[in-house]
Amino acid sequence: MPPKRLIALDAFRGFTIAAMILVNYPGNWDHVFNPLRHTDWWGISFTDLIAPFFLFIVGISITLTYSKRLDAREKPQSMYAKLLMRALKIFAIGMFLNVLGIIDHFNWAALRWTGTLHRIAIVFLVCGLLFLHTDWKKLAVIGVVTLIAYWLAMTMIPTPGYNKVMLEPGKNLAAWFDSLYLPGKMWEKTWDPEGILSTFPAIVTGITGMLAGKLLLVQKSFEEKIITLFFYGFVAIVVGIIWNWDFPFNENIWSSSFVLVTSGMASITVSACIYVINILGHEKWAYLGVIFGMNAIAIYVLADILAIVFYGIPFGEASLNTHFFNSLTDVGVAPKIAGLLYGLLFIGINFIPAWLLYRKKVFIKL
Repeated sequence: MPPKRLIALDAFRGFTIAAMILVNYPGNWDHVFNPLRHTDWWGISFTDLIAPFFLFIVGISITLTYSKRLDAREKPQSMYAKLLMRALKIFAIGMFLNVLGIIDHFNWAALRWTGTLHRIAIVFLVCGLLFLHTDWKKLAVIGVVTLIAYWLAMTMIPTPGYNKVMLEPGKNLAAWFDSLYLPGKMWEKTWDPEGILSTFPAIVTGITGMLAGKLLLVQKSFEEKIITLFFYGFVAIVVGIIWNWDFPFNENIWSSSFVLVTSGMASITVSACIYVINILGHEKWAYLGVIFGMNAIAIYVLADILAIVFYGIPFGEASLNTHFFNSLTDVGVAPKIAGLLYGLLFIGINFIPAWLLYRKKVFIKL
């Protein structure tokens, strides 16, 4: 196991990756429980929590990693190259997966330049640079100002071409900005959930994670730390709910209220993990999460590659996921249950290489 202080974070990261695999790879997309789908536009589902949770973890990891180096009196400038290289590697892997998705009909016009890993790379780089040159008060101010500025821009600046403020898909200010400056293909024809403007509030999600990391480094007992994390998480949720009345929860445009509520939930979840693992000492249940968490990005990439085999290659008349799904529904299993069972099976398939890497003490760091 990693150092005891980090087990809760590794477990949280690992369970987040497992949840990401579950919602990305059901047995049949026509039969999925609503919480395992992204909301169409407004609101928050279980699935909508996964991306912000991971960015929150990125923020915590930045604080824990680079605080040690700053404490060792390394100059911030000496860390620029590694920060940039790691961000570029994550971005490049994201591009590789995007190319892989269209390899059978590749053309530059069909290539998407955004995605989950791309956003993680950008958030990591920006948050890392901010951490090296600011204290927690400045980080908090930057986060608050960014969320307010984004809220005012999205709710007060009329969308060009419509001459009025609009928040609908493809018709809001973020979509208009992306249509001008975002290269390549968008996720949808007229908008992209990982676009340019929405990346700014996503960076704030990383900042909230860095602030949580600052709290974890304070010389206090675990009890005091989790109480503080829980309290600030609760406050963020309350403020986010109030903000939702004017700027509703929306993952696709990463609304300011969405940032606060999801960061608050992430803070409370981290508090719960620390309480169960570090205070109550229940480390065994965290074992599965730790195995995924120690090679999180690697397993995320592996799941995308394995999906080609399990979803893309026909075996007989259908792909493996279809065979599995049909075999269950043919004996009377409800379609949504069958789809969920396949998602859990796919998590188990990805767990095997994760376990082998963990057992061999191979931890892939980009």
